[in-house]
Amino acid sequence: MTEIAFNAGTLTISGTEKLPDSVKMLTRFDPRCNLLRARSCDYAAIIIALIREKIPFCDRAKNYAKLQNFTIREKITPRPHQQQAMQQWIAANCRGVVSLPTGAGKTILAMMAIEYLRRPALILVPTIDLLTQWCTTIEHFFNVPCGMLGGGSHRITDITVSTYDSALLNIEFIGDRFALLIADECHHLPSPENRLTASMAIAPFRLGLSATPELNEEYTAVLHDLMGKLCCNISIGELTGRILSNYRIERIRVALSEKETAEYQHHRAVYTAFLRRAAIDFTRKNAWSEFLIACARYPGGKAALQSFMIQRHIARAGEAKLGMIENILRRHPGERTIIFTADNDAAYAIGRRFVLPVLTHHTKAAERKEFLDFFRQGKYPVLVTSKVLNEGVDVPQASVGIVVSGSGSVREHVQRLGRILRHAEGKDQAVLYELVSANTSEEAISDRRREHSAYRRRSSC
Repeated sequence: MTEIAFNAGTLTISGTEKLPDSVKMLTRFDPRCNLLRARSCDYAAIIIALIREKIPFCDRAKNYAKLQNFTIREKITPRPHQQQAMQQWIAANCRGVVSLPTGAGKTILAMMAIEYLRRPALILVPTIDLLTQWCTTIEHFFNVPCGMLGGGSHRITDITVSTYDSALLNIEFIGDRFALLIADECHHLPSPENRLTASMAIAPFRLGLSATPELNEEYTAVLHDLMGKLCCNISIGELTGRILSNYRIERIRVALSEKETAEYQHHRAVYTAFLRRAAIDFTRKNAWSEFLIACARYPGGKAALQSFMIQRHIARAGEAKLGMIENILRRHPGERTIIFTADNDAAYAIGRRFVLPVLTHHTKAAERKEFLDFFRQGKYPVLVTSKVLNEGVDVPQASVGIVVSGSGSVREHVQRLGRILRHAEGKDQAVLYELVSANTSEEAISDRRREHSAYRRRSSC
């Protein structure tokens, strides 16, 4: 009889004389143990094929069962868009990616999936902040203790939340214990390290959650292979004014000073001249790596790299931007405001200039919690951050965002918009200001990162 077992993050299959071709295609012979070996994530496909072909088998891979005495502390009443997402996920055999805007209740959708299946679940999250948020939500809705992997915790229960990093370290030992795999912010999953976690888990049911699941062709194929295809996609525009706050977006062009302009143009010329000499084309996929290699190899490379950094800093943090921040803060006295920057230096400079609390990846966990709690309570009406608030942090009170600088990433820009769209009592309209240094490379960067439907009808320049 065919026997399937879980072995250190993979499946081994013995008694393979009558295996159908659909199963053989998923396996590879391992001469070390004279057995066929397969990816754990192909467990469901293998079991379904064996059942369809009526081939007897012994399943020693699965180490979970339906949860007994599983009850809900608080009844979940989904909103129409959550019902739609749930129905479409179930129609996809409980395996797929759901795209919902930030603030639309992705966590509640996950609770609905756990309640529906009533089987052990492993939830992957990218940050410690999200780890604690998810555990709090789980223990609010269900009568089971929440397991935690990450942030100094190592407790595994029937519903366990783990950071992506901690899951990778443990999945070869626990990959057989969960029937449902939920990947929050699943656009992180296709990275070379994170994809291993999903590959080494047998979970036949999978739910990927993201407000921005758009990826390049390679990563999209990996995500669909490991989590299932996009089965539901609900945009910001569909929920604005009902589930999400109404909002507007204002792009403000600010001029560099004469001194800044002269310095910017000088260093921009040094940088672009080197690009031409080294034949670097930034439309190519690996252009940044090519540029760094060229800087190390060719004469003038060090000066070109230094000029690149200087001209970028001038565009990102010109004196006029600081003046505009002050004007915007005066327009919105007392309103909860998040100021976003592209780097820590700029964040700390703004913090010093206006005596504001600053959150970066250097901020210790206790201090971060205090800052966020005070922000929610209104004791700190303004927070400055580089990138740590781009995703995952729940601050529904925020109604004003100021993008001082950032990358050309559409995902980053949509995530920053999402921070101010959550519904909160008394919040009539959210506004996102984008500060752009005129006649600099920032204008092209701004155009690139605004290529999303959320910006097309609610923007002014």
